[in-house]
Amino acid sequence: MRELPAHQLDPKVKIVWRINDAIWLTLVFLCVFVPFAVVAAGGEQVAVVGAVITLVVYALALVLWLVVLPPIRFSRWRYELSDDYLDIARGIVWRKRFVIPFIRVQNTDTRQGPILRMFGLASVTVATAAGEHEIPGLAFDVAEQLRDRAAELARLAREDV
Repeated sequence: MRELPAHQLDPKVKIVWRINDAIWLTLVFLCVFVPFAVVAAGGEQVAVVGAVITLVVYALALVLWLVVLPPIRFSRWRYELSDDYLDIARGIVWRKRFVIPFIRVQNTDTRQGPILRMFGLASVTVATAAGEHEIPGLAFDVAEQLRDRAAELARLAREDV
């Protein structure tokens, strides 16, 4: 099997992942917990048990998604740009490897939501006819350079045909 790509994401992306995951976990928790809490306020013992179980599951999920997974996810995310293709490797349980030839690239973008912007990060998206491939959490200047280089290599690949 081919060696993993050489470049990693910016380490600040772990904080971004933690913030995003905390927001989503909290929203899901509230959607499940609030109905139990309302019914439990009426004196239903089963609802109290449901609320407590929901709270315990929420706490365990926070530990898993905010403490355990970000360092593993970070170590598995790799990318490399060569003259002919973009190589992306990611995944914890289900590992995926994408080798995207530049002849197939239609578009390259950078994206930056409010949380990424707060940390000076951006994501690079490379679009092909088969779909989009994203490299999240790069320093903004690195993301711009990667986007521009990928666009240039895609243009050169199309000219060679």
